[in-house]
Amino acid sequence: MEIPLSVIDLIHRALEEDIGPGDITTSLLIPNENKSRALYIAKENFVLAGLPFSREVFQILDPSMSFNIFYNEGAKVIKGDVVAEVLGKTRTILAGERVSLNILQRLSGIATLSSMYVDNIKGLKAKIVDTRKTTPCQRFLEKYAVRMGGGSNHRFGLFDGILIKNNHIEAVGSIKEAVKLAKGGHHLARIEVEVENLHDLNEAIEAGADIVMLDNMSVSDIKEAVKISNGRVIIEASGGIKLENVRDIAETGVDLISVGALTHSAVSVDISLKIVK
Repeated sequence: MEIPLSVIDLIHRALEEDIGPGDITTSLLIPNENKSRALYIAKENFVLAGLPFSREVFQILDPSMSFNIFYNEGAKVIKGDVVAEVLGKTRTILAGERVSLNILQRLSGIATLSSMYVDNIKGLKAKIVDTRKTTPCQRFLEKYAVRMGGGSNHRFGLFDGILIKNNHIEAVGSIKEAVKLAKGGHHLARIEVEVENLHDLNEAIEAGADIVMLDNMSVSDIKEAVKISNGRVIIEASGGIKLENVRDIAETGVDLISVGALTHSAVSVDISLKIVK
């Protein structure tokens, strides 16, 4: 996988933030020529995501460092598993330890939560998709982690998909007018409209929307919306989606279920980096 320059720059800035002008403790304790081997050890069960970026941390610090990966991205690892190792200068290992772990723990947490949502709707046609509710400047990483957990990506940003939301509709005046304007500018792009009730669903369909997002609607209304659409548009459920209710929503027959929690509420998993003899 080719890592985008924006992510490489992000890692550079994370290292600058952590190391600053130098690691005081390590420089006092560890001779420059000292070399070590360190293992990434799973301290709990989780879905793995982020090792290519953890490896990049050490490539930036010292290209001569060796980084060996033992599990594929998206693999389900068990507590006690060694998922990777890094070999080279001890000073470099200690300098990159926290940044590499922060990335790996955070992305594996997102992948793990995504996997739980995907598992909860297994056997149904709906897809779990993410949102733009991501950490600023870390969207590429976090959406990558969603995919590693078996989820799918919604639009990346404002530039790669037309999504007419309630504020757009309020500003323009109506769903019909908003869709008309959107069709006039991007004839190759699909148009998605966010609605909050069945009346607006009908208006969106009649206006020529390709996808309709049902925002914070009840399960019974979602079920009715699927019946009304009758395959004429892609139906996406959004808002208030939790692990406890995601299967009920998927059973209504929706095509997509967007879950902001995948990225804004995922808990980092527990991984240690341990120097061994």
